[in-house]
Amino acid sequence: MSEPGAPTRRRAGGGLACALLAALVRTLSSQAGDRRATAAGPSSHDARAAGTDGAFGPTIALSAVPPGPAPPGMVWIPGGEFSMGGDPQLSDARPVHRVSVDGFWMDRTEVTNAQFSAFVEATGYVTLAERDLRPEDAPGAPPEMRAAGSAVFTPPPGPVPLDANSRWWAYVRQASWRHPRGPGSGLAGRERYPVVQIAYQDAEAYARWAGKRLPTEAEFEFAARGGLAGRRYAWGDEARPGGRFMANTFQGSFPDHDTAEDGWRGLAPVGNFPPNRYGLFDVAGNVWEWCSDWYRPDTYAVLAARGGVVHAPAGPQASADPEEPRVPKRVHRGGSFLCSSSFCTRDLVGARGRGDISTATDHLGFRCVRPP
Repeated sequence: MSEPGAPTRRRAGGGLACALLAALVRTLSSQAGDRRATAAGPSSHDARAAGTDGAFGPTIALSAVPPGPAPPGMVWIPGGEFSMGGDPQLSDARPVHRVSVDGFWMDRTEVTNAQFSAFVEATGYVTLAERDLRPEDAPGAPPEMRAAGSAVFTPPPGPVPLDANSRWWAYVRQASWRHPRGPGSGLAGRERYPVVQIAYQDAEAYARWAGKRLPTEAEFEFAARGGLAGRRYAWGDEARPGGRFMANTFQGSFPDHDTAEDGWRGLAPVGNFPPNRYGLFDVAGNVWEWCSDWYRPDTYAVLAARGGVVHAPAGPQASADPEEPRVPKRVHRGGSFLCSSSFCTRDLVGARGRGDISTATDHLGFRCVRPP
Protein backbone atom coordinates (compact mmCIF):
# COMPACT_ATOMS: atom_id res chain seq x y z
CA MET A 1 0.00 0.00 0.00
CA SER A 2 3.02 2.14 -0.35
CA GLU A 3 4.64 3.83 2.57
CA PRO A 4 1.80 2.15 4.35
CA GLY A 5 0.35 -0.74 2.53
CA ALA A 6 -2.59 -3.05 2.73
CA PRO A 7 -3.39 -6.48 4.00
CA THR A 8 -3.54 -9.39 1.64
CA ARG A 9 -7.18 -10.39 2.04
CA ARG A 10 -7.01 -13.35 -0.35
CA ARG A 11 -3.96 -15.08 1.11
CA ALA A 12 -4.75 -15.90 4.69
CA GLY A 13 -4.95 -19.17 6.48
CA GLY A 14 -5.87 -20.12 10.05
CA GLY A 15 -5.06 -16.94 12.00
CA LEU A 16 -6.62 -14.68 9.42
CA ALA A 17 -6.38 -11.36 11.25
CA CYS A 18 -2.74 -12.02 12.14
CA ALA A 19 -1.95 -13.10 8.58
CA LEU A 20 -3.61 -10.02 7.15
CA LEU A 21 -1.75 -7.72 9.50
CA ALA A 22 1.54 -9.49 8.79
CA ALA A 23 1.01 -8.99 5.06
CA LEU A 24 0.17 -5.36 5.69
CA VAL A 25 3.33 -4.84 7.69
CA ARG A 26 5.48 -6.34 4.92
CA THR A 27 3.88 -4.08 2.36
CA LEU A 28 4.22 -1.01 4.53
CA SER A 29 7.83 -1.75 5.27
CA SER A 30 8.58 -2.06 1.57
CA GLN A 31 7.13 1.38 0.94
CA ALA A 32 8.72 3.19 3.82
CA GLY A 33 12.03 4.98 3.78
CA ASP A 34 14.25 6.84 6.17
CA ARG A 35 14.37 10.46 5.11
CA ARG A 36 17.32 11.05 7.38
CA ALA A 37 19.36 8.83 5.08
CA THR A 38 18.05 10.73 2.08
CA ALA A 39 18.99 14.05 3.60
CA ALA A 40 22.48 12.85 4.32
CA GLY A 41 23.06 11.60 0.79
CA PRO A 42 23.57 13.54 -2.43
CA SER A 43 20.61 15.30 -3.98
CA SER A 44 19.38 14.63 -7.50
CA HIS A 45 21.23 17.78 -8.55
CA ASP A 46 24.46 16.37 -7.10
CA ALA A 47 23.90 13.18 -9.11
CA ARG A 48 23.47 15.23 -12.27
CA ALA A 49 26.69 17.10 -11.59
CA ALA A 50 28.54 13.86 -10.99
CA GLY A 51 27.06 12.32 -14.13
CA THR A 52 26.19 9.10 -12.29
CA ASP A 53 23.22 6.77 -12.75
CA GLY A 54 21.70 8.75 -15.60
CA ALA A 55 21.19 12.48 -15.88
CA PHE A 56 18.10 14.65 -15.69
CA GLY A 57 17.57 16.44 -18.97
CA PRO A 58 15.02 19.15 -19.76
CA THR A 59 11.32 18.47 -20.10
CA ILE A 60 10.17 19.03 -23.68
CA ALA A 61 6.42 19.54 -23.55
CA LEU A 62 4.08 19.21 -26.50
CA SER A 63 1.38 21.76 -27.26
CA ALA A 64 -0.16 23.25 -24.13
CA VAL A 65 -3.30 24.09 -26.11
CA PRO A 66 -6.05 21.64 -25.12
CA PRO A 67 -7.66 19.72 -28.00
CA GLY A 68 -11.10 20.90 -26.91
CA PRO A 69 -13.21 21.82 -23.88
CA ALA A 70 -12.04 20.24 -20.64
CA PRO A 71 -14.17 17.40 -19.28
CA PRO A 72 -15.64 18.35 -15.89
CA GLY A 73 -13.01 18.36 -13.15
CA MET A 74 -10.10 17.56 -15.48
CA VAL A 75 -7.07 19.48 -16.75
CA TRP A 76 -5.02 19.05 -19.93
CA ILE A 77 -1.59 17.46 -19.54
CA PRO A 78 0.30 18.29 -22.74
CA GLY A 79 2.52 15.25 -22.90
CA GLY A 80 6.08 15.35 -24.12
CA GLU A 81 9.52 14.02 -23.32
CA PHE A 82 11.10 14.06 -19.84
CA SER A 83 13.61 12.42 -17.55
CA MET A 84 11.92 9.89 -15.29
CA GLY A 85 13.48 8.79 -12.04
CA GLY A 86 14.05 9.60 -8.38
CA ASP A 87 16.71 10.36 -5.80
CA PRO A 88 19.75 8.05 -5.81
CA GLN A 89 18.67 6.48 -2.49
CA LEU A 90 15.46 5.22 -4.09
CA SER A 91 16.93 2.18 -5.80
CA ASP A 92 13.74 1.12 -7.58
CA ALA A 93 13.41 4.62 -9.08
CA ARG A 94 16.82 4.46 -10.79
CA PRO A 95 18.38 4.83 -13.26
CA VAL A 96 17.04 8.09 -14.62
CA HIS A 97 15.89 7.47 -18.20
CA ARG A 98 14.14 9.37 -20.98
CA VAL A 99 10.45 8.77 -21.55
CA SER A 100 7.77 10.37 -23.70
CA VAL A 101 4.01 10.35 -23.20
CA ASP A 102 1.13 11.59 -25.32
CA GLY A 103 -1.17 14.34 -24.09
CA PHE A 104 -4.13 13.38 -21.90
CA TRP A 105 -6.77 14.74 -19.57
CA MET A 106 -6.27 14.14 -15.85
CA ASP A 107 -8.52 14.59 -12.84
CA ARG A 108 -7.64 17.85 -11.14
CA THR A 109 -7.98 16.18 -7.73
CA GLU A 110 -8.14 12.74 -6.26
CA VAL A 111 -11.55 11.09 -6.63
CA THR A 112 -13.74 12.27 -3.75
CA ASN A 113 -16.27 10.55 -1.52
CA ALA A 114 -19.04 12.43 -3.34
CA GLN A 115 -17.87 11.20 -6.73
CA PHE A 116 -17.44 7.61 -5.59
CA SER A 117 -20.85 7.71 -3.88
CA ALA A 118 -22.44 8.69 -7.21
CA PHE A 119 -20.78 5.68 -8.83
CA VAL A 120 -22.02 3.29 -6.15
CA GLU A 121 -25.53 4.71 -6.25
CA ALA A 122 -25.64 4.31 -10.02
CA THR A 123 -24.23 0.79 -10.16
CA GLY A 124 -24.71 -0.87 -6.77
CA TYR A 125 -20.99 -1.66 -6.72
CA VAL A 126 -19.58 -3.27 -3.56
CA THR A 127 -15.89 -2.68 -2.86
CA LEU A 128 -13.47 -5.44 -1.97
CA ALA A 129 -13.16 -4.24 1.64
CA GLU A 130 -16.94 -4.56 2.03
CA ARG A 131 -17.01 -8.21 0.97
CA ASP A 132 -16.59 -11.14 3.32
CA LEU A 133 -13.91 -13.60 2.33
CA ARG A 134 -15.20 -16.79 0.76
CA PRO A 135 -14.44 -20.09 2.51
CA GLU A 136 -12.03 -21.00 -0.32
CA ASP A 137 -10.15 -17.73 0.25
CA ALA A 138 -9.35 -18.74 3.84
CA PRO A 139 -9.60 -22.51 4.23
CA GLY A 140 -10.39 -23.55 7.78
CA ALA A 141 -11.10 -20.05 9.06
CA PRO A 142 -14.36 -19.63 10.99
CA PRO A 143 -17.01 -17.26 9.56
CA GLU A 144 -16.21 -14.49 12.04
CA MET A 145 -12.62 -14.46 10.82
CA ARG A 146 -13.72 -14.03 7.21
CA ALA A 147 -15.61 -10.82 7.97
CA ALA A 148 -15.11 -7.80 5.73
CA GLY A 149 -12.62 -5.16 6.85
CA SER A 150 -9.47 -3.29 5.99
CA ALA A 151 -6.32 -1.60 7.28
CA VAL A 152 -6.46 1.54 9.44
CA PHE A 153 -3.64 3.79 10.66
CA THR A 154 -3.79 3.60 14.47
CA PRO A 155 -1.27 5.87 16.23
CA PRO A 156 0.32 4.36 19.33
CA PRO A 157 0.00 6.23 22.66
CA GLY A 158 3.65 7.25 22.64
CA PRO A 159 6.93 7.05 20.72
CA VAL A 160 7.83 3.61 19.37
CA PRO A 161 10.72 2.17 17.35
CA LEU A 162 10.20 2.66 13.63
CA ASP A 163 11.24 -0.86 12.69
CA ALA A 164 7.81 -2.50 13.05
CA ASN A 165 4.83 -1.02 11.20
CA SER A 166 2.47 -3.26 13.13
CA ARG A 167 2.86 -0.77 15.97
CA TRP A 168 0.73 1.75 14.10
CA TRP A 169 -1.44 -0.31 11.73
CA ALA A 170 -4.49 -2.42 12.58
CA TYR A 171 -6.82 -4.60 10.55
CA VAL A 172 -10.28 -3.29 11.44
CA ARG A 173 -13.43 -5.24 10.70
CA GLN A 174 -16.06 -3.30 8.75
CA ALA A 175 -13.58 -0.61 7.73
CA SER A 176 -14.43 0.43 4.17
CA TRP A 177 -14.83 3.52 2.01
CA ARG A 178 -18.13 4.22 3.81
CA HIS A 179 -16.49 3.81 7.21
CA PRO A 180 -12.81 4.62 6.59
CA ARG A 181 -11.71 4.05 10.17
CA GLY A 182 -14.20 1.31 10.96
CA PRO A 183 -17.53 1.29 12.80
CA GLY A 184 -18.43 4.71 14.14
CA SER A 185 -16.69 6.60 11.35
CA GLY A 186 -18.55 7.89 8.32
CA LEU A 187 -18.68 10.37 5.47
CA ALA A 188 -20.94 13.11 6.85
CA GLY A 189 -19.29 16.43 6.07
CA ARG A 190 -16.49 14.68 4.20
CA GLU A 191 -17.90 14.79 0.68
CA ARG A 192 -14.82 16.65 -0.59
CA TYR A 193 -12.33 14.32 1.05
CA PRO A 194 -10.57 11.74 -1.13
CA VAL A 195 -12.24 8.35 -1.12
CA VAL A 196 -10.03 5.78 0.61
CA GLN A 197 -10.11 2.07 1.41
CA ILE A 198 -10.04 1.42 -2.34
CA ALA A 199 -8.46 -1.73 -3.77
CA TYR A 200 -7.14 -1.76 -7.32
CA GLN A 201 -10.20 -3.43 -8.83
CA ASP A 202 -12.43 -0.84 -7.11
CA ALA A 203 -10.50 2.01 -8.72
CA GLU A 204 -10.66 0.28 -12.11
CA ALA A 205 -14.41 -0.22 -11.80
CA TYR A 206 -14.98 3.47 -11.06
CA ALA A 207 -12.75 4.51 -13.95
CA ARG A 208 -14.64 2.33 -16.44
CA TRP A 209 -17.97 3.72 -15.24
CA ALA A 210 -16.67 7.28 -15.62
CA GLY A 211 -15.34 6.63 -19.14
CA LYS A 212 -11.77 7.02 -17.94
CA ARG A 213 -8.86 4.83 -16.87
CA LEU A 214 -6.09 4.82 -14.29
CA PRO A 215 -2.86 6.62 -15.23
CA THR A 216 0.31 4.80 -16.10
CA GLU A 217 3.24 5.46 -13.82
CA ALA A 218 4.94 7.50 -16.56
CA GLU A 219 1.82 9.63 -17.07
CA PHE A 220 1.54 10.25 -13.35
CA GLU A 221 5.16 11.35 -12.98
CA PHE A 222 5.07 13.55 -16.09
CA ALA A 223 1.90 15.23 -14.82
CA ALA A 224 3.15 15.55 -11.23
CA ARG A 225 6.39 17.20 -12.32
CA GLY A 226 4.38 19.89 -14.08
CA GLY A 227 7.15 20.61 -16.59
CA LEU A 228 9.94 20.86 -14.00
CA ALA A 229 12.99 18.68 -14.62
CA GLY A 230 14.91 16.78 -11.96
CA ARG A 231 13.33 18.44 -8.94
CA ARG A 232 12.82 16.57 -5.68
CA TYR A 233 9.22 17.66 -5.18
CA ALA A 234 6.37 18.47 -7.52
CA TRP A 235 6.98 22.18 -6.85
CA GLY A 236 10.79 22.38 -6.62
CA ASP A 237 13.66 21.32 -4.37
CA GLU A 238 12.57 22.78 -1.02
CA ALA A 239 10.07 20.90 1.09
CA ARG A 240 8.58 24.18 2.38
CA PRO A 241 9.52 27.09 0.10
CA GLY A 242 9.32 30.31 2.08
CA GLY A 243 8.02 28.31 5.04
CA ARG A 244 4.82 27.39 3.21
CA PHE A 245 3.40 23.89 3.43
CA MET A 246 2.86 22.51 -0.07
CA ALA A 247 1.28 19.14 0.75
CA ASN A 248 -0.57 17.28 3.47
CA THR A 249 2.06 15.24 5.30
CA PHE A 250 2.95 14.28 8.88
CA GLN A 251 4.62 16.74 11.26
CA GLY A 252 5.75 16.00 14.80
CA SER A 253 6.72 12.65 16.28
CA PHE A 254 5.91 9.81 13.87
CA PRO A 255 3.79 7.76 14.32
CA ASP A 256 2.33 8.77 17.67
CA HIS A 257 1.78 12.52 17.44
CA ASP A 258 0.97 14.56 14.34
CA THR A 259 1.16 18.22 15.33
CA ALA A 260 -0.84 19.17 12.21
CA GLU A 261 1.29 22.24 11.52
CA ASP A 262 0.12 22.04 7.91
CA GLY A 263 -3.46 22.48 9.13
CA TRP A 264 -4.53 18.86 8.93
CA ARG A 265 -4.19 15.76 11.08
CA GLY A 266 -4.81 12.77 8.83
CA LEU A 267 -6.71 13.22 5.59
CA ALA A 268 -7.46 16.67 4.18
CA PRO A 269 -10.17 17.68 1.72
CA VAL A 270 -8.90 17.76 -1.85
CA GLY A 271 -7.51 21.03 -3.17
CA ASN A 272 -6.31 22.56 0.10
CA PHE A 273 -2.70 23.00 -0.97
CA PRO A 274 -1.26 24.84 -3.98
CA PRO A 275 -1.61 23.11 -7.36
CA ASN A 276 1.40 22.26 -9.45
CA ARG A 277 2.20 24.00 -12.73
CA TYR A 278 -0.32 21.90 -14.64
CA GLY A 279 -3.10 22.75 -12.20
CA LEU A 280 -3.15 19.40 -10.37
CA PHE A 281 -3.81 19.28 -6.64
CA ASP A 282 -2.34 16.84 -4.11
CA VAL A 283 0.02 14.94 -6.39
CA ALA A 284 2.18 14.72 -3.26
CA GLY A 285 0.85 13.72 0.15
CA ASN A 286 -2.74 13.27 1.31
CA VAL A 287 -3.35 9.79 -0.19
CA TRP A 288 -1.40 7.33 -2.24
CA GLU A 289 -2.79 6.88 -5.75
CA TRP A 290 -3.10 3.71 -7.81
CA CYS A 291 -1.36 3.51 -11.19
CA SER A 292 -2.02 0.84 -13.80
CA ASP A 293 1.54 -0.53 -13.99
CA TRP A 294 2.52 -3.82 -12.44
CA TYR A 295 5.36 -3.29 -9.96
CA ARG A 296 8.90 -4.55 -10.43
CA PRO A 297 11.96 -2.99 -8.76
CA ASP A 298 13.99 -3.39 -11.96
CA THR A 299 11.51 -1.69 -14.32
CA TYR A 300 13.64 1.41 -14.79
CA ALA A 301 16.80 -0.60 -15.41
CA VAL A 302 14.99 -2.57 -18.13
CA LEU A 303 13.72 0.61 -19.79
CA ALA A 304 17.08 2.37 -19.56
CA ALA A 305 18.79 -0.62 -21.19
CA ARG A 306 16.74 -0.04 -24.34
CA GLY A 307 18.51 3.26 -24.89
CA GLY A 308 17.01 6.37 -26.42
CA VAL A 309 13.54 7.63 -25.51
CA VAL A 310 10.94 5.07 -24.44
CA HIS A 311 7.49 6.07 -25.67
CA ALA A 312 4.42 5.59 -23.46
CA PRO A 313 5.69 2.76 -21.24
CA ALA A 314 2.84 0.83 -19.65
CA GLY A 315 4.88 -1.20 -17.19
CA PRO A 316 6.00 -4.83 -17.15
CA GLN A 317 3.79 -7.75 -18.13
CA ALA A 318 3.58 -9.05 -14.58
CA SER A 319 4.41 -8.12 -11.01
CA ALA A 320 7.62 -9.29 -9.35
CA ASP A 321 8.45 -7.98 -5.88
CA PRO A 322 11.36 -10.00 -4.46
CA GLU A 323 10.08 -9.35 -0.94
CA GLU A 324 6.74 -11.01 -1.75
CA PRO A 325 7.14 -12.79 -5.10
CA ARG A 326 3.71 -14.47 -4.97
CA VAL A 327 1.77 -11.29 -4.23
CA PRO A 328 0.62 -9.36 -7.33
CA LYS A 329 1.31 -5.65 -6.86
CA ARG A 330 0.60 -2.47 -8.77
CA VAL A 331 2.40 0.84 -8.50
CA HIS A 332 1.34 3.57 -6.06
CA ARG A 333 2.40 7.18 -6.51
CA GLY A 334 2.42 10.46 -4.60
CA GLY A 335 2.87 9.52 -0.95
CA SER A 336 0.31 10.25 1.74
CA PHE A 337 -0.50 12.12 4.93
CA LEU A 338 1.86 9.69 6.68
CA CYS A 339 4.99 10.91 4.91
CA SER A 340 7.24 12.30 7.62
CA SER A 341 10.63 14.00 7.80
CA SER A 342 11.77 11.20 10.13
CA PHE A 343 10.35 8.20 8.33
CA CYS A 344 9.02 8.26 4.77
CA THR A 345 10.59 9.60 1.57
CA ARG A 346 7.79 8.65 -0.76
CA ASP A 347 6.24 12.08 -1.25
CA LEU A 348 9.22 12.89 -3.47
CA VAL A 349 8.01 13.33 -7.04
CA GLY A 350 10.19 10.55 -8.46
CA ALA A 351 9.47 8.04 -5.70
CA ARG A 352 7.58 4.82 -6.28
CA GLY A 353 5.31 2.82 -3.99
CA ARG A 354 3.56 -0.48 -4.50
CA GLY A 355 0.72 -2.47 -3.04
CA ASP A 356 -1.10 -5.77 -3.22
CA ILE A 357 -3.98 -5.35 -5.65
CA SER A 358 -6.38 -6.76 -3.03
CA THR A 359 -5.31 -4.17 -0.48
CA ALA A 360 -7.26 -1.19 0.74
CA THR A 361 -6.25 1.25 3.47
CA ASP A 362 -7.30 4.59 4.88
CA HIS A 363 -4.50 6.44 3.08
CA LEU A 364 -4.94 4.98 -0.40
CA GLY A 365 -7.11 6.46 -3.17
CA PHE A 366 -6.79 7.30 -6.86
CA ARG A 367 -7.46 9.72 -9.70
CA CYS A 368 -8.22 9.05 -13.37
CA VAL A 369 -7.10 10.08 -16.83
CA ARG A 370 -8.80 10.20 -20.23
CA PRO A 371 -7.29 10.32 -23.72
CA PRO A 372 -8.23 13.32 -25.90
